[in-house]
Amino acid sequence: QVQLQESGGGLVQAGGSLRLSCTASGRLTSAYCMGWFRQAPGKEREFVAAINVNGARTEYEDSVRGRFIISRDDAKHTVYLQMNSLKPEDAANYYCALHWRYSYDLRAPPRNSNEYDEWGQGTRVTVSS
Repeated sequence: QVQLQESGGGLVQAGGSLRLSCTASGRLTSAYCMGWFRQAPGKEREFVAAINVNGARTEYEDSVRGRFIISRDDAKHTVYLQMNSLKPEDAANYYCALHWRYSYDLRAPPRNSNEYDEWGQGTRVTVSS
């Protein structure tokens, strides 16, 4: 069993920055991609960013590309989402997710939430205008 724990959410003014963290623990028996998704009240969950098994390939949703940066520290089993130039429309609950993959599979990470196997509980980001 794997647990994902997000942290780093909070209240920030528009234009500000936050860094989210997600630490994986438990039976990490294989390599994995990590993704961030978000869900605002009354809206569907949407893809934000993802990183492949070795960190060499990343994917971003168009509205966050150039403002958000995803990275991973495998020694700490942690993935980060650095969010800069935050806008009110970025406010949402942010979830990290894990997609199991063979270590030799260096393809880009998936963007579809259905391909992710494990999920965290979420951390809330609020952006004031």
